[in-house]
Amino acid sequence: MENVDIRPAKENDLHGILEIYNDAIVNTTSVYNYKPHTIEMRKKWFADKQAENHPVFVATIDNKVVGFVSYGHFRVWAAYKYSVEHSVYVHPDFRQRGIAKKLLSIIIDAARQNDVHAIIAGIDSDNVSSIKLHSQFHFKEVGHFKQVGYKFGKWLDLIFMELLLDTPKNPQES
Repeated sequence: MENVDIRPAKENDLHGILEIYNDAIVNTTSVYNYKPHTIEMRKKWFADKQAENHPVFVATIDNKVVGFVSYGHFRVWAAYKYSVEHSVYVHPDFRQRGIAKKLLSIIIDAARQNDVHAIIAGIDSDNVSSIKLHSQFHFKEVGHFKQVGYKFGKWLDLIFMELLLDTPKNPQES
C-alpha cells in the first residue's frame, strides 16, 4: 500500500476535502444532501471547526488529500458537551485500502484527548462497509430510523452507531 500520511488539516487542504465531500453528495447516500458544496461553504465549515476546537484530519498520499475525518457537536445543548458526531470520507479512487480505518482511529484518539465520552456515527443503512468498519472499533448500533431520507428515487434508512469512551475522568455540569 502507498505511504499514507495522516495529519491535521490545513486551509490549503480544503479543495481536496471539497472534492471528496462533493463526490459523496453526488454519487452516494453517505450524505443526505442533493447539491454540491462550494469552496466558500468548506471554508466556513473549517473556520467553525477551528473556532469550536473540533479536529479535522486529512489522509494524504504524495501530498494529495485522499480522505478526511472530523467531529462536531452531536447536539448544541450544554448537557451534550461530552458527545460528538463524527464523519469520515475517502476519495472513491482510494477506498478499500485501510485509509478510513486509519482516520477513524485518529479521530477516536483525538476524542479521548478532548474528554469526549460518546462518539456517534450516522450511517446510511445500505453502507455495509462503513457499518463493518465502525463495528471493528466497537461502535454499537443504538438506533435505526426508517425512511428518514429520500435520495436517488428511494427512501433511506439511517443507522446511529455509538462508541462510549472511558472519558472524561471528572465530568462537570458547567
